[in-house]
Amino acid sequence: MPLALAALSALYGLISIWSAVLPRSRAHLRVLSEFIPKPVTFAAIMLAIAAGIVLVLLAHGLRRRKKRAWRLAVAISAVLIVTHLSKGFGFEAAVLAALLLALLIYARAEFIAKGDRSTRWIAVGAVVVIYVVGFLAGMLAIGVYHRRGYRPTMLESAWTVLTGFVGLDGTVPFRNDKVANMVGSALVGVTVLAIIIGAYLLLRPLEPKAYLTDDDSRRLRELLDRFGARDSLGYFALRTDKSVVWSPTGKAAVPYRVVAGVALASGDPIGDPEAWPGAIKPFLELCREYAWLPAVIGCSEQGGTVYAREAGLHVLEIGDEAVVQVADFSLSGRSMRNVRQTVNRVKRAGYVARVRRLAELTQPETAELARVAAAWRGAETERGFSMALGRFGDLEDGDCVVVTAHTVNEDGEQLRALLNFVPWGPDGLSLDLMRRDREADGGLNEFLICSLLEKCPELRVKRVSLNFAMFRSALARGEKLGAGPISRGWSKMLTFASRWWQIESLYRFNEKFAPVWIPRFVCYPSAGSLIPIAMAAMEAEAFWTRPAAIRRLAGRVPLGFGERQAVQSSQ
Repeated sequence: MPLALAALSALYGLISIWSAVLPRSRAHLRVLSEFIPKPVTFAAIMLAIAAGIVLVLLAHGLRRRKKRAWRLAVAISAVLIVTHLSKGFGFEAAVLAALLLALLIYARAEFIAKGDRSTRWIAVGAVVVIYVVGFLAGMLAIGVYHRRGYRPTMLESAWTVLTGFVGLDGTVPFRNDKVANMVGSALVGVTVLAIIIGAYLLLRPLEPKAYLTDDDSRRLRELLDRFGARDSLGYFALRTDKSVVWSPTGKAAVPYRVVAGVALASGDPIGDPEAWPGAIKPFLELCREYAWLPAVIGCSEQGGTVYAREAGLHVLEIGDEAVVQVADFSLSGRSMRNVRQTVNRVKRAGYVARVRRLAELTQPETAELARVAAAWRGAETERGFSMALGRFGDLEDGDCVVVTAHTVNEDGEQLRALLNFVPWGPDGLSLDLMRRDREADGGLNEFLICSLLEKCPELRVKRVSLNFAMFRSALARGEKLGAGPISRGWSKMLTFASRWWQIESLYRFNEKFAPVWIPRFVCYPSAGSLIPIAMAAMEAEAFWTRPAAIRRLAGRVPLGFGERQAVQSSQ
């Protein structure tokens, strides 16, 4: 039922926009001439377009089962019925509006998704600001363009601006009809802008600011101590910009962050696999309660199977993770010739590598590494969400392994590259950070990875997870002898896209170390949700960011949401 109501609301909106844009279809706009005592004008067209946009926005909210969208749709439907019957818009249109109202009332129990209470005042504040700016601009326009020889009072000017907001003529005469129409259209445009922005802010998806409490962090570390060897991405659940939903028993948890109305869970649930369903269920309930799209990025095959069974999500392979088995790795042999030559060249250039646990570093040394790593980042924001920790040097991350490359000369020792690996259970490491001096020689990353693999037996590490290669299998299939035109075409498209994103280069880099490829998956509710999920995932990984003003509005924590999170964390 919500989908049908959303489609009906969208149909109303599209008809309104279509009729306003096409000259031959503007006959229904004549009803506005009873409110605006002039022919169908630009102002009337803009009002119709604004109404259509609001109806489309309502359709999106209705599809997401938002209670606030339902209330607005009921109000608008009732107004449409009265308008159509009293203004001669047509009996058929009134019947359609009545049908929409009846269906909305009949299906009222299905609209349960909560809205962000703080957006009420944000929407009101935005509308007030728009009208205040519009009022001041209107007063200025009247002062400049009123008829010569006529001196309007302040009250007359104010009344003219206020009536102009609804398309009515005021008492102040203008120099000519062209100026009057220009000012009148601008004032109506203020109302149009207020309607659209107010509706957007009122209906926008709830996006609480993610945070990890100290208690959540402690409990997650306890689960990672017991079950951390399962998933190489488990340690990244300790990012401070993730929230977490716990199972009733506390034996499993789902880390997530909400981005643009999408609740992104990363990797597999943390904890005992038998308790995963108990954590997935409250995660889905939270998504339904706040009209979020549930999605999972970077889960394993086992995680995807559980999400598909328990949540009914579809599963799609998005790439492979490169895992090097330390016991099987060797620089000897023809297949490792290029890596071996690269490592030897770097050594001859005077570089030395150091492999240490973070806890072994002094505080000044850790601070210096963090400073240099930030300087080498090259981007304004730290990338990563599902496969990055987002910090360096935290005292609680003492088990991380830091691999650094240095050159030694007369001026002393100089840092040239840095890798950071987080724990993957008791005998594994997962790559977190990879930074290097842009002026340093090439091949440093290969040199540091091989240096780490050489030291792994001393660290009691048996496996190392390297970079994630997106669409690796598609690239590999396109290169095989006898590959079909679809496989070759898809591979060429990915190669072309690699000019902007590191798709092929990560695959080529990882392939040098002869890894075992472990597939990773994305879970999603429907095919139509893939685009918003992809956009949200790219924003979470910092491949692109929304404008700062929009992010500030979306980053507000709704009243009471933090208390709910605290209750869930203590269950």
